[in-house]
Amino acid sequence: MEFDLSGSKDGILLVDKPAGWTSFDVVAKIRGQIRRQYQEQGIGPTKRQLKVGHAGTLDPFATGLLVVLLGDATKKADEFLKLDKVYEATIRLGQTSTTGDPEGDIIDVSDNQPTKSEIEAVLATFTGEIQQRPPAYSAIKVNGQRAYKLARKGEVVDIPERTITVYSLELLSYDYPMMKIRTHVSSGTYIRTLAEDIGQALATGAYCVELRRTSISQWDVQAASSLEDFGITS
Repeated sequence: MEFDLSGSKDGILLVDKPAGWTSFDVVAKIRGQIRRQYQEQGIGPTKRQLKVGHAGTLDPFATGLLVVLLGDATKKADEFLKLDKVYEATIRLGQTSTTGDPEGDIIDVSDNQPTKSEIEAVLATFTGEIQQRPPAYSAIKVNGQRAYKLARKGEVVDIPERTITVYSLELLSYDYPMMKIRTHVSSGTYIRTLAEDIGQALATGAYCVELRRTSISQWDVQAASSLEDFGITS
């Protein structure tokens, strides 16, 4: 599959990001493919033609819908960031992670095995408007620097709580220590933090093992292309 270089499309690409890739990796690879495509036509691309961005970071361990913007569409990034999103997440009970995901140091917390009813009761308390403190390992800027960079240096990162909205939170499956949820949330919601807060409410500890973004507003991952569709491999 080639990228449309005619300018006839709206400059929006829906990509199903694989695990192990950063959002920036995807953007850089797509930019490289576009450059090669122009060069194969004997054209030296302009900076505008090579302008590629994304509308909402996915963590490296996460998969799913990444909206990639091309050319002038990059100016609309802020509009996408404000949109609601749907995620599916697998959460591991009984342990915590320093980063809230599999990439951190794992710490055993409890061997208590909550019942399905107990889990569903706790999940119900996390719907509606709630307060959430974004994780230290995030791309939020603190005093002009990315929070995760400060956290990696061992510095204490203090990010204030914010109000988010969890429109729905559904338990898809549960087989201790793993539970899988689907949640529809407002922009600015961190699913890693939601998993940790659920674990704290259950008194078991928890962290996010797998995370997949399935939709952003009206855009669905089922309509997304894989990187291999564009001839992009690791």
